[in-house]
Amino acid sequence: MQRILDPGQIEAFAQRTIPRIRLPDRDALFARRARRLRQLSESAAIGHSIGDYVRLMAALADAQQATLASFEVPPPEAAQLAQARAHRMPLIQATSGRRDAEWTRLLARMCASVGALPGFPLGVRDLCNRIGRSPPAQLETQADALLAMRLAEVDLASAPFVMAALQVYWIGLASRFTAKDVTELDVPGVCPMCGTLPVASVVRTDSSSQGYRYLHCALCATEWHMVRVKCSHCQAGKAITYHSIEGGPESIRAESCDDCRTYLKILYQERDPDVDPAADDLASLALDLLLSEAGYHRRTGNPLLWQHS
Repeated sequence: MQRILDPGQIEAFAQRTIPRIRLPDRDALFARRARRLRQLSESAAIGHSIGDYVRLMAALADAQQATLASFEVPPPEAAQLAQARAHRMPLIQATSGRRDAEWTRLLARMCASVGALPGFPLGVRDLCNRIGRSPPAQLETQADALLAMRLAEVDLASAPFVMAALQVYWIGLASRFTAKDVTELDVPGVCPMCGTLPVASVVRTDSSSQGYRYLHCALCATEWHMVRVKCSHCQAGKAITYHSIEGGPESIRAESCDDCRTYLKILYQERDPDVDPAADDLASLALDLLLSEAGYHRRTGNPLLWQHS
């Protein structure tokens, strides 16, 4: 007799058999993102003006990779792991306020690297110099605003650079752990490593994760499994719709929920093995416009592009 499983049973079975956590690859993450950004910048679909900006973000991703390669952090303390397990909380909570000043030195290093590059407008060098001369207290205030998503307090011009340094810092911290260290949270829509919202989701194609969807953290790049056709915000599964741009790439769609009126983009590696959550999300602003006009909103922005509304 054939046994029919209900959705709850399917999800419970999946959680036992599917790799729940994918840790960031600190050796290649930003290098791959830089290559993808340059590839996307040449696409006629994104336009000339955003193409120039995408190339700048590719240079920033290169600087992130070089800076991360030299960033060393001590191993985690046993008490830190025990506390996370006991309270079902992220291992390296982004908004806890516990941040080493090293991240500001990472920021200065990246700004110096990008500011010295030829081929960009003088305004880019001026911005990098301004960020590099900013008092540490001012940078900490900006970091607090970015991590807490208090967008009205964010300096939009410097935000991608500040966030880039925070990404390097948190990925460095995340790389100390194993997937088994990461505790499953009571709130499945936030990163179990740092508590940050996802920038997008990806349906992976590697042998251990083939066909499974993972939410990709906008800060530490940790990925965590979530079953498909399910809202990452309210967990509803009956009011999901998929949207795409006519004639656009088949590797990206927006998954919207009519229960909470939010959406999150979903990428398909089987359609394009080079997709990157942050890069492809940035290059598909037309899809954001389509969803906005339809009355949906996204819970979080892109770490490479910040807007007040």
